[in-house]
Amino acid sequence: MFGFIPNNIELYKLALIHKSASFVLSDGSQINNERLEYLGDAVIEAVTSDFLYIEFPDQPEGVLTQLRSKIVSRQSLNALAVKLGLDKLLVAHSGATISQKHIYGDAFEAMMGAIYLDQGYNFVNRLLINRIYAACLDMESLTEEETDFKSRLIEWCQKNRHAIVFRTRHSSSSGSFVSTVFIDEMEVGHGAGASKKEAEQNAAYRMAQSSMDDEACLRALDRLDRVETAQ
Repeated sequence: MFGFIPNNIELYKLALIHKSASFVLSDGSQINNERLEYLGDAVIEAVTSDFLYIEFPDQPEGVLTQLRSKIVSRQSLNALAVKLGLDKLLVAHSGATISQKHIYGDAFEAMMGAIYLDQGYNFVNRLLINRIYAACLDMESLTEEETDFKSRLIEWCQKNRHAIVFRTRHSSSSGSFVSTVFIDEMEVGHGAGASKKEAEQNAAYRMAQSSMDDEACLRALDRLDRVETAQ
C-alpha cells in the first residue's frame, strides 16, 4: 500500500484496530488505535504545514492555514483512507462504520502515527508529500478555491444583488498597491500588495476571512448597516 516493508508490523496492526473492536487486557485496559491516531494527527499537521510553507512561498499565513485545514480535515482524510484502501483493512464492529462517519480518516491518522514510530519523521514526511499527496490531492484546484477571494466575493455580490467596487491606487511612499473594497458604497476591506491584482485579492480576503458564505456576508453587511445608521 505504501511501498515499503515495516520494521515493527505490530504497530500497523494496532493502527487498524478501531476502539469498537478493542482488545481488553487482564487489567481492564483497552488496546486500540486511539493513541496512534493522536500521534498521527500531530505528524500530519506538521508535515502539511512544512509542505505548504515551501510549496507556496508567496501566500500569506491566512491562506496557508485554510489550505492546511482543508487537507487535514476529517472529510479529506476519510477520502484519502478510502482511496488507499484502508477501509478494507480496518477492524471494527459493523455498527461503528455507520455511526462514525470519519472512522477511516481516524485510521489514516493512526497509520501515519505508526509509520512515524516505525520509520521516523523524515520518512513519513516524504511518504505523505511525494506519494500520497502527489497522487491523491489536486493542489491546483485547492489553491484556486482558497486564494481567489475576489471572484468569490464578486459572485456572492452578484447573486445577492449588491454593488461591489474595488478602488486601487499605487502608494508612492511604500511602492506597493493599496486596494479598498466597497459593497453598496460601504467600505468593507483593505489590502496591499506588490501588484494591483494582489492588493485586490488581499482586500477581498479581509472581507472573506475563513469563508465567503451567504450567512457570513449577511452578518458583515448587517454590522455595516448598523454602523452607517448610527453615523
